[in-house]
Amino acid sequence: MDTFTVLADPLRRQVVELLAEGPVTAGDLAARFPVTRPAVSRHLRVLRESGLVESTVQGQHRVYTLRRAGLAELDDWLARFRPLTADAAPAGPAARLDALDTELHRGRRARRAADPTGAHRGTA
Repeated sequence: MDTFTVLADPLRRQVVELLAEGPVTAGDLAARFPVTRPAVSRHLRVLRESGLVESTVQGQHRVYTLRRAGLAELDDWLARFRPLTADAAPAGPAARLDALDTELHRGRRARRAADPTGAHRGTA
């Protein structure tokens, strides 16, 4: 299964998010979800087989760890949508709000230029 198919499942995405914070035992993972332990175990197996997580046995516990290298396929795909140069403007919410503000000011200037009598005042 490819990374996108594996991460399409919300429970598996949550497991990956939890493991991003550090290793977690299978029992602790299973306790965090409202599904049966065998169901969580199946999700962990899918994540393990896809290369997104790895497990080790420590005493009587199986400990899961995120394999960040397994996210390379996803990172490569996302890279196509990132700015192409280091000096490109950020594409986050703040940048979009700045762009909206700029467009609002342009619209106001255009209305003022189109109506030299000032009748536009008092409207947005």
